Amino acid sequence: MAADAELNLTFIEKKLGTLGRISLYAGLVGVYSLIPVLKDYLGPLLSYFGVSPEDVIKFEDLGDISSDLHTTLGLVLGLLLVFRTNSSYARWWEARILWGRLVNVTRNMAIKFRELTNFGRNDLRELANMIVAFPEALRDHLREEDDFNMFPELEQIDPPPRHIPAYIADLIYRKVIGWKRSGVIDGDELRILDSEIRELMEICGGCERIRRTRLSPSYRLFVRHCITLYLCTLPWGLAAEFDFWTVPLTIILAYFMIGIEVIAHSVEEPFGLDEDDLDLDGLCITIRSTVNEILDRFGDLQNKKIASSSPETGGNLST
Repeated sequence: MAADAELNLTFIEKKLGTLGRISLYAGLVGVYSLIPVLKDYLGPLLSYFGVSPEDVIKFEDLGDISSDLHTTLGLVLGLLLVFRTNSSYARWWEARILWGRLVNVTRNMAIKFRELTNFGRNDLRELANMIVAFPEALRDHLREEDDFNMFPELEQIDPPPRHIPAYIADLIYRKVIGWKRSGVIDGDELRILDSEIRELMEICGGCERIRRTRLSPSYRLFVRHCITLYLCTLPWGLAAEFDFWTVPLTIILAYFMIGIEVIAHSVEEPFGLDEDDLDLDGLCITIRSTVNEILDRFGDLQNKKIASSSPETGGNLST
């Protein structure tokens, strides 16, 4: 399996989660904010050790920044974070729309296969396995964890297919084209089925575009540098006016600033295993259950019809 640094959760991420990490980082910034606060209380100690009053005043004024500057910087940084968050959430929502389409497409495929082919239970079971295999293969493909156990025959192919979702879509197309050539379906029915099958690869392509086209690394790095610079200088602008209240105020502001960036980074990649990512496993279970229900119900109805029309049950084949 291919490893991806964006998908492998670290120990801290697993233990703390997104909000836990935000709280941890904000707490560390709060500890750092004690430095300018305690600096103002070191003047008497320096005087006790014989430091001149002029040097004590210079030391107490060291690093002090006007709080008005951070008001302006906060407005600019807020605009950057708004764009960062909106861009990340747009990717997450587009991914959810694509997987919603996939749920609908698989259901429509199951219904159309059932109604247009009139196959028995065993044939419908084979179709169901092929339909539900695609979303599961797409999920693993987006996580770069291709599972060859889903189709053992893939290991016999030399070389094995590198794009399993495309391979499954090809299998479905081969099956449908075979029906057309054998007269199971006609040209109009082929076009009806094709309208659903081609959606599979279009959805796959849309997900791959989201997966492999990240927000500009330079922009992400620039935003993080701005947040770091803002939070590193913030306590020095608050200490003179707020004294020990600088610590809780810094923690609160750091929680919001860092939280926006951490959440934006988390939802930017919607196909992983983080708590903020899409529940692809749940969607695959939903697809499997509904597709099996659609095709199994028809198989049960077919068996009942055959049993009721057989001579042993007194059925009339001519009716």
